[in-house]
Order: sequence, then structure tokens, then C-alpha cells
Amino acid sequence: MLQFRIWLKGVSPMIWRRVQVPATMTLRGLHGVFQVAMGWESIHLFQFVLRATRYGSWEAAARSPDIALGDLRLRKGNRFLYEYDLTVPWEHEVRLEDRFELRPRTIYPRCTGGDGDCPPEDCGGPEAFMMQTDCAFDLEVYDDLTLAVDFFEESHRKKTFDGLSDPDRMDALRGTLERIEARASMLGTSFERRKVNSRLREGEHLVLMHQQM
Repeated sequence: MLQFRIWLKGVSPMIWRRVQVPATMTLRGLHGVFQVAMGWESIHLFQFVLRATRYGSWEAAARSPDIALGDLRLRKGNRFLYEYDLTVPWEHEVRLEDRFELRPRTIYPRCTGGDGDCPPEDCGGPEAFMMQTDCAFDLEVYDDLTLAVDFFEESHRKKTFDGLSDPDRMDALRGTLERIEARASMLGTSFERRKVNSRLREGEHLVLMHQQM
């Protein structure tokens, strides 16, 4: 078994994942695992860059990724590049952290750690995502949060939701919640290790490893 740590370059705070996969898995399969673990949707081209050789989508004129990880003869500490969406590349640095024997009653591949939410697809790359994240928490968001909190505090104090019967107030509250939801969508897909492992157990990586649009 091989343990990899992958992190997204050019983004702060760090967005990273740790995955364990069999050495018999191919680079194409690892691409599928990375897509699930990170939170991408596998709708763009991809490539790995190892020792100045590119493996990935045939449209990128790269070598076939249908090569077993064990055949690459990676050593602990080796690093390589994984790129997704080659138009505005999302560059991920990958490091082989460890090699170990198969552990009984353990399902592989699996994600054992990580942090940070995956950026939305087609948001323009790391720099645009960082700007978008700042916009999600600009000063106007506090006005919306204050309005929502005031409404719920009043409803709790009076033990009634009669305020919803006021059309003007209802429209204002609906608009506030829609803006908050839109801001939340700017932050991307939240990372939940249990959900990632559930998707891996269901074999979603086997679908995403071939999927492109």
C-alpha cells in the first residue's frame, strides 16, 4: 500500500488530503481517488508530471496514465505534480509519505486525513478563488447576518414566527438568506472525511477516473 499526501498550491489556508491506495492502482485510478478526496468533479483534463514525463489525458498529448504505481518505483519522500483543469491549472503537489503492507479488514483506497474546502469548479484558478473567498466575507455579509440573527432572536423571545406574515419582512429575510447561501457557494465543497470514504467504498473514483467533458 502507498500513502500519499496531496495539497493544492497557491491557496491559503492550505487545502490538503491524505490517501492510501494499493501499489497495483494505476495513475488513472489515482486521478479518480484524488478527484473524490479533493472534491473535484472530473470535468476537465488532467496530468501528472513525474521526472519530467507527463501522464494524463490524451488530449493533452501526455503519455497514458494506465501505468501501475508500483511500476513507477517511487520512494518515500518522492514528490510529483498533479494538474487538473489545464486551461487555468489547479496544481497539486503530491508526496509519497509511506509504504506498508495491506492491513486486514481495511478497505482501500481510503482517505485518512485532510483539511480545507475544495474550490468551486471553473472559478478561475487559485488567485480568483482567493479573491472570491475574501468577497464572501466582506463587510456586507455582517449586515445580512445581523438581520437574520435579529429575526430569530425576536422570534425566540416572543415564542412566535408571526413576523413571517409580514410580506415586506418576509421578502427581506428571503433575500438575506439567498445572499448568505450564494456567499457560502463561493467557498466551494466542504471536506468531510466520512463522506469521502463512503464515496470511495461505493467506487465513485472508478467512474471519475474516466469522466471528462
